[in-house]
Amino acid sequence: MSFIRTGFREVALKLKRQRTRIALRHDRRLLQRSEINLGREGTAQAANFPELRNEIVALKKLEQEQKEVALRIARIDEGIKRIEEERQQIAREQANGIAKLEAEKKPLLQKRNQAKSTAEVSERELGGVERRIQESEAADRDLLKQLSDLHALDPAPPDLEALSAGIMAKRARLPDDRSELVRARVGSTDAVRTAKEKLNTADSELAAVEKNIARVRSEFEARERKLAESIRTQQQAAREARTRHQTVEERKKPAYLSIGRHLSEKGVPPPSAPHLLEEAHRRREAVRLQLKHQAELAQLSSQIDKQELRKFYFSAFSVLVLLAITLLVVFQSPRGREWLPQETDTILSINADQFERANLAKRWPDTKAKLWPGLIGPAASVPGLNSSRDTARITRALTTDETGETKEFNLVQSRRSLAKVIRTVADDKNFRRRPQTISGLPVWERQPSSAEGTAAEPDFALARVGPATLAVGAPEEVDELVLVRLGMKPDMKITGQLFDRFEALDHESALRLISRDPPDLSRVFHPIFSRELLDASQLIGLAVNLQNPVKARILIQVNAPKNAADVARDLRGNPEQWLRLPDSPLLLYSQPPEIQTQGSSNLELRFTVPEDSARLLLERLAGTDVPEGAVAEY
Repeated sequence: MSFIRTGFREVALKLKRQRTRIALRHDRRLLQRSEINLGREGTAQAANFPELRNEIVALKKLEQEQKEVALRIARIDEGIKRIEEERQQIAREQANGIAKLEAEKKPLLQKRNQAKSTAEVSERELGGVERRIQESEAADRDLLKQLSDLHALDPAPPDLEALSAGIMAKRARLPDDRSELVRARVGSTDAVRTAKEKLNTADSELAAVEKNIARVRSEFEARERKLAESIRTQQQAAREARTRHQTVEERKKPAYLSIGRHLSEKGVPPPSAPHLLEEAHRRREAVRLQLKHQAELAQLSSQIDKQELRKFYFSAFSVLVLLAITLLVVFQSPRGREWLPQETDTILSINADQFERANLAKRWPDTKAKLWPGLIGPAASVPGLNSSRDTARITRALTTDETGETKEFNLVQSRRSLAKVIRTVADDKNFRRRPQTISGLPVWERQPSSAEGTAAEPDFALARVGPATLAVGAPEEVDELVLVRLGMKPDMKITGQLFDRFEALDHESALRLISRDPPDLSRVFHPIFSRELLDASQLIGLAVNLQNPVKARILIQVNAPKNAADVARDLRGNPEQWLRLPDSPLLLYSQPPEIQTQGSSNLELRFTVPEDSARLLLERLAGTDVPEGAVAEY
């Protein structure tokens, strides 16, 4: 196994060489920077060395170019400054001009508003006169009608003359009033015309001032746009000049670097900054040490046996390939399955956590003690396991074989490891471990005592089929669950129709029940659904949440000859017949349920369950509501 040590040693040397290369690159950058700084400060001393004449000449040319660029930048900045001053002057002139025109506009606006108000008053007066004239004409017509009606009476009234004289006197007064109103209408018409003329004159004057304001504003805005464009052009030129200045500065660095290296080799410090020479020497020493360390690492690596190194690389490559194959197998493996037989017809799942949160001991103190053992069935007989405190979920699956016999399969999921339960069972004298295991899985059986002292057949068994899951119940049924867990018998795949609908129920409900043989539910459990609902269903599921108030959800797959819409209509029209507890006056709902159709064959019902109905529902599932004989007779 020496090739493994050799391989890890080579890997460590590679990592060290990589760190050394990174450190060497960093130290070289710092050395170059320090030599450039030394050359920049020691340009005057470089004139004493003839071999640096070319670098000095190049620096002078670049500095001359930099001076020209700097001068151009200064001129551009001065031009931008002048344009900004001109823009500020234009802004002040615009503000003054607009303020002057606004001052001229103000009295004209007041004059226009006054003329408009006068015109409106005159029009209202003219309208009032016209209305009074129309009323006078209407009064004349009314009097004339009264007079004609009076003469048309047969027989004539005895005071006909007096009445006619009164009407004629009223009509005689109307012309004078009408002539006065006509004169008033003429005066009002003249007043309206005069007021409108004044209003039109004020509007024209105001429009002229507003047009002048808009013209002045547009002229100033045009000048502002022109100056802004000029500023943008100057700023672009300034940016290009500064970029050129920086480029020239970068072009000076090779000359400074050459001068700095020469001064460092000669040991000539600049009088203004003698510390730069010391920094350059320190950086050069750091680079030398890094190069020496790199050479030492390369020497150590060259001494390694190449054959052993090839063995290590081959082993590492093989491990990686094996790991990749393992991950591929893991991720491509089929999804998990439910550890229940494939022929399961009915599933009852009890969430112990939700039962504890519902606090049934306080709500139904006389029922909780006998209700819980009946609900969980054989799970209550597991030694060392408190079913209400230590279990998370209890699943009961029921199936009917060809002979009509019902088998029940029970799975108990614990909240924690089952090591304590297994130790308790192993120490219990009533339990014995079966000598033959099923493919390595042990099974414990409870041996009941016989009255004659002979050994009786085991009546209870349990086996561990998961990290926190027990199979409990009759020995034959536990053996079948173990075979299903080991894959030796077909299991209920999670892609099946029954399990799909079971998972569609709320997983956090206190109780879930589903059956693909609804009419058989009344034989397996005490009746909880009406005959009409069971006959109409091909598959039915129930989820109950025991919080206060109790809420329930029912999923129904309708029988093929029927339609979901028809069943939903019957449920809405007669819910008390469909949603009732058989042999009881109680209904499953406190208010009519909310019904949703899903396609042509699926229904979903949601409703609130009364406390008495929920209590009776759980009692019937637990088999504690009526004696066994009564159920058999049903």
